[in-house]
Amino acid sequence: MAHQVTLITGDGVGPELAEAARRCVDASGVAIDWDVQEAGIDVMERTGTPLPDAVMASVRRTGCALKAPITTPVGGGFRSINVHLRQELGLFACIRPCKYYPGVRTFFGDVPVDLVIVRENTEDLYAGIEFEQGKAETAELIDYINRVSPDRQIRSGRDETGVSIKPISISGSEQIIRCAFEYARENGRRKVSAVHKANIMKYSDGLFLSTARRVAEEYADIEFVDIEFEDRIVDNMCMQLVQKPELYDVLVLPNLYGDILSDLAAGLVGGLGVAPGANIGPEAAVFEATHGSAPKYAGQNKVNPTALILSGMLMLRHLKETEAADRLEQAVAAVIAEGNDVTYDMKPHRDDPTAVGTREMAEAISRKMAG
Repeated sequence: MAHQVTLITGDGVGPELAEAARRCVDASGVAIDWDVQEAGIDVMERTGTPLPDAVMASVRRTGCALKAPITTPVGGGFRSINVHLRQELGLFACIRPCKYYPGVRTFFGDVPVDLVIVRENTEDLYAGIEFEQGKAETAELIDYINRVSPDRQIRSGRDETGVSIKPISISGSEQIIRCAFEYARENGRRKVSAVHKANIMKYSDGLFLSTARRVAEEYADIEFVDIEFEDRIVDNMCMQLVQKPELYDVLVLPNLYGDILSDLAAGLVGGLGVAPGANIGPEAAVFEATHGSAPKYAGQNKVNPTALILSGMLMLRHLKETEAADRLEQAVAAVIAEGNDVTYDMKPHRDDPTAVGTREMAEAISRKMAG
């Protein structure tokens, strides 16, 4: 019986990448019944909304989506569709494997980097609880904070200050930390590192850390589960990843730190062009490339499709199609290692005339799976 999957084509280069990833997933031989849905700036121009109700209805029905990049305006416009999907669908975990594939250009090509970032998706500063500078309610909030916290005050002017709230809960922390330990157990990983700034933010990050330590003790008592646990302060963790990334395995982090360190880790293995992502919740999962929509390259058949194709690989694992996922990952790795049918950014020189397009790279990966 075919798996029901929503394909969100995105905007910018999204439609080209969506077609490339769909081609490779179909080449795995797994039966997929695709429900193609549009979202993003192009749809907003036609319908007045970047995320039509039909998209959400489709994902709720299928419980699984492969999503191409969608533009998020900087500093104005509509809020991030990605954040909205995570919050509305309860996608509490963002899982970002950052693995080096031989042939990818990176300064860390001689280091066996194989990290997994497990990021909490719904809380922290990304909860979107913000108060705008100059608003009466913002001034009232600042007055309230200064009244109830006499030793820790907002000292800038009440009319010149914006405020963002950072909620972190026991339930949210426990959920993501258990997710990290379960991922480690199911995938034969050796260590979970909780990343925080509890030395400074004692009541939010401190809560995250104390919850992590409690959950780690529970897993230490489970027979036949041998997963090491440690914690790292976030700024030190950044330095550690640059100096000796091979010492780390699964990192679990609150939302903001997870966003930052997942891009750092992607940089270690060649950049966002080879970094897949999965957003997991109790009733739905959305798999996506972690890079942007690159609208200036739209329609040029030029952009590297690897990240979205590998996101399709993660989707196949989620659907318990493990053998097909392995074949797809091996095919991607083989095409990259050979270095012939790859896009310009994966060539030794970006102006290499032998570089192929998005579609041609996807076709080469599909041929690899065919034998």
